[in-house]
Amino acid sequence: MRADIAVFSMALLALFPIINPVGAVASFATLTADLSKKELRCQARYTSLYVFAILAAFTILGSFILDMFRLELPAIQIAGGFVVAHSGYRMLVPTSDHGDPEAHQDNDIAFTPMALPLIAGPGAIGEVIGLSARYTEPRERLAILIAVLVISIVIMALLRWYTPLVHKLGPDGILGLTRIMGFIILCIGVELMIHGVSTLAIGL
Repeated sequence: MRADIAVFSMALLALFPIINPVGAVASFATLTADLSKKELRCQARYTSLYVFAILAAFTILGSFILDMFRLELPAIQIAGGFVVAHSGYRMLVPTSDHGDPEAHQDNDIAFTPMALPLIAGPGAIGEVIGLSARYTEPRERLAILIAVLVISIVIMALLRWYTPLVHKLGPDGILGLTRIMGFIILCIGVELMIHGVSTLAIGL
């Protein structure tokens, strides 16, 4: 039992700073500024569910998935970095969609970019794969899954209850926050790509 608690604690402490649920609130707030309260709660719930599903899948089948598709972690880092950078660029330099009636119909940001790759990104995926490779016993894997579940619940609570506080900044405040977060997210995406390329170069 003590060993299982130790694995749970280690997984929680390792994943929490990488996933950064608190930082996810700002990104979520800028992406849901035009949504109703009901839609916001729905997106928060689905974001947390997707985060858990992604990390749980890689905890259980991570090495098998990479081997099956012959993927390396640098490839996930580069692809994930590109998606993150693209999301950040769209926030930093928003396009005008007033003439397109379909532009505002797609409000589903739960899976991408929120769950993947902003929250359960290449860093978190790599971490759970590393943890599952180190702790192979069923009870140890279960401890890792419980840690992932706890973090997912924290994410849902933060997105649901703290996002409305950010929205109280008003249109101008949200616009400024969107630009700032867009630049930060763009930098995160570029950093992920650089790290992936560097790791790939070292491996070669």
